[in-house]
Formats: sequence, C-alpha cells, structure tokens
Amino acid sequence: MEKPEFYRNKAIYPVGKDKNGKAIFGVFANRTHEIIEFEECKIQTKISQEIAKTIIQFINENNISVYDEKTRRGTFRHIIIKYGMKTDEVMCIFVLNEDFEKEEELVKLLLNKFKNIKTIVKNINKKNTNVILGSKNIVLYGDGYIKDRLGDYLFEISTNSFYQVNPIQTEKLYNLAIEGANLTKDDIVFDLYCGIGTIGIFASKYVKKVYGIEIVEEAIENAKANSKLNNIENIEFFTGDVEKTLATLIEKEKASVVFVDPPRKGLDETTVENLLKIKPKKIIYISCNPASLVRDLHKLEEKYEILKITPVDLFPWTSHVECVVALNLKSI
Repeated sequence: MEKPEFYRNKAIYPVGKDKNGKAIFGVFANRTHEIIEFEECKIQTKISQEIAKTIIQFINENNISVYDEKTRRGTFRHIIIKYGMKTDEVMCIFVLNEDFEKEEELVKLLLNKFKNIKTIVKNINKKNTNVILGSKNIVLYGDGYIKDRLGDYLFEISTNSFYQVNPIQTEKLYNLAIEGANLTKDDIVFDLYCGIGTIGIFASKYVKKVYGIEIVEEAIENAKANSKLNNIENIEFFTGDVEKTLATLIEKEKASVVFVDPPRKGLDETTVENLLKIKPKKIIYISCNPASLVRDLHKLEEKYEILKITPVDLFPWTSHVECVVALNLKSI
C-alpha cells in the first residue's frame, strides 16, 4: 500500500474506565479485556478517532455509565464508526447494554460537530459475550446505512454487513481475483460468503450469471439493493449458511467459476466436498488467514492445481495478510 496510514474504514472501540473511574476508549491489550487508551492510532481514520473522543467527553460530562463485564451493569459497551472513503459518509453506532436519557442530546451534538455523519444507530447487546453487536438495531438518525464506492460501483453498507476494511487495497484485491478467474461471457459464477455482494458485482459484467450466498440477512438485503443501485440484472442472492445453501443451489445450477471469501476459520468440510463434487473449472480463494487457507488448499489439491498465490497488503502495520489464490481443475 502506497500510503499505509489511517486506512481502516471501520473502527471498533471498546469503552471502559481508567483507574480513576473516568470513561475511556481504546484498544484491548493482547489476550485481555484491559483497555489501552491512545492519543492517536495510525491505522484508524482520523474522523473515527475524533467522533469517539467527542462521545467519551459527553459520557464523562453527563455521568453516563460504562458497561462492567463483571457486574454486567452499565450503559456504553462499544463505539463503532464506519466510513465511506470515496463518499465521505459516516455511520456511527452506539453499542449499549441499556438505553440512556440523553441519547437525543448526544445525537444532536454529533450532527452539529460532524456534518458528514449520514446515520446514527443504537445497537442493544445485553448478553455476556465477546460478540460485539447484539441482534437489535434502532436507527436514531438517517437511513441506517451509508454508501461507498469501489471501482465503478456504489455499495450500501449497514450496521451488520461485512465490507472489507481497507477499500484502497480491496480494489487491487478484487481486480487480482477477477484477473485470476479469466472470466468469459459463458461463465456461471458462485460467490460464496458474498457479504454485500462486492466480488459478485465486480464479476457480473464479464459473465453470464452470478449467484451469491451469505448467512447475514441484512448483508443480503444490502447486496440486493447494491445490484439495483448499479443496474445489474444478471445476479441473484440467497440468504443462508454456505454449507447448506450451496448444496441446494448445485442441484439447480452448475458453476464454472467459484469465488470463496470465507471468515478466518476457512471452509467447512461440507463446502470443500461440494466444491470437489461440482468441479468448477476455476476456484478463486480469498483468505485473511494463511493457516486455514493452507489446510483448505491441501484438501482441494486432490482435484485442483494451485496456479498462483498473491499476498495483498490489506492490513498494513499488523501481522495479518490477505491472499488471493487461483486454482485450476486438473485435466485428469
């Protein structure tokens, strides 16, 4: 990445207390839930840090409580900021254990100070869990989503939907994936773990038809809206677990190219078996975890040849790396 600073379009800041009982935000110390406060983070956007500081100042000035994991009491748990780098649109999410009286005041303060905030959402999470977001979202201002541009396309991003955290490098990532697939107008494409439809939409203009599968319902709603937003008619999306939904889809349609972009845990056994069963001519595997990638490639090598593995600097200044792998069906 040419300018590897302030690149993350999603900031998740845990909220806690310092030794004097003052509300703070920051990052968790490695393998703990102890919050390390910081003055500036070089990989988060500057606006996300300014918004978080404003919210923390408001919490302290108005004596709003902070969630305590031990007692399971208190209000504020996390502050999440999503930012559209190309559109300059901001989404602000309060993750709360309970409501608080001065919500409207905080919303007004943020809207007055940050003119590019397009939506503010309250997420209620009462569970004693490491999962950050609860299941209930209440829109306090705006439409509940922001837009961003990737390549030639516009995308709607909502509270729960997955969108790559580094859009500058994501364009390079997707272009590598499309290039590796060597697509033609006769191709039927499966986009597994499709999120808000980004890869499928990128591929759509080169192929006959795209089918996307994603377990997060809200993301699929975004994906459908995104295909309409970009006037794409040769794409269809399904909500469901890839493990089960792929099995249903392959009974109706045969893919010639499959894109997989799974979570860190990689592909489940059933999906690997289904891919080996349907034998698309090409698989493009996008991975954020080299360990699960190696494990899955070992299984796929039964019928596929690994043509190329390209690491992409998607997470500068961290130990993480994204990889794009092009696999060709062996001619046996």
